Amino acid sequence: MKILIEIIIQTFLAFFTILFITRLLGRQQISQLTLYEYVNGITFGSIAATLATDTEAHTYQHFIGLVLFGVLTASISYISLKNRGFRKLVQGEPVLVIENGKILENNLKRTRYSIDELNELLRQKDCFSPLEVDYALLEANGDLSVIKRNDKRNVTVGDLSLVSKPEDIPTELIIGGQIIYENLRERNLNGKDLIEKLKAFGVKKVDEVMYATIDQNGNMYVDKYKDNIKNQIDISENNKNV
Repeated sequence: MKILIEIIIQTFLAFFTILFITRLLGRQQISQLTLYEYVNGITFGSIAATLATDTEAHTYQHFIGLVLFGVLTASISYISLKNRGFRKLVQGEPVLVIENGKILENNLKRTRYSIDELNELLRQKDCFSPLEVDYALLEANGDLSVIKRNDKRNVTVGDLSLVSKPEDIPTELIIGGQIIYENLRERNLNGKDLIEKLKAFGVKKVDEVMYATIDQNGNMYVDKYKDNIKNQIDISENNKNV
């Protein structure tokens, strides 16, 4: 029983300590996960787990280690903000992997990325061929920044010298078959209004809907659990029809 109480106390101590340190370090830990932050995250978790479960060593030993590691991480982050050379050494720097539609193989090898991984990142940027790209840089956090060729870029309102109305973010009305009544009231709607709008999409019950939103113009997006898609495309390599 004594050991169980020790584990409970140490777990609470580890949890709130690492929560405090993470908040102190800022959102960069989760929003821009470079190799440096990745290693930090693993080390923090390892020390915190030891602090929570090790009943043989003194609790303060692991606690001091966790705090010192947090201080060291915060110090390195501060120095990185002030010194660009040190920041490049610790966090890395962007690498040019495509130039004028040509893949730079030597630079790609430096990043330890395969051509399949590069193609996956390109597809996430709506580029299905390196020929569509003028420049592509692999950022330190693993993201790919792409400048498309002029003839492959999307036409913007600014290109056409048009004046557009600002759009707001669509409001979520249903998530996982559950109505979000607070959002419903923000759009001056009630349950009956929602049911009537859903009927236009062939929906009889709310629990048939996986996700539904409405925009400022009253246009709805509805995704049902049963989509009834005929001849669904199979993009796996095992598909014999590909």
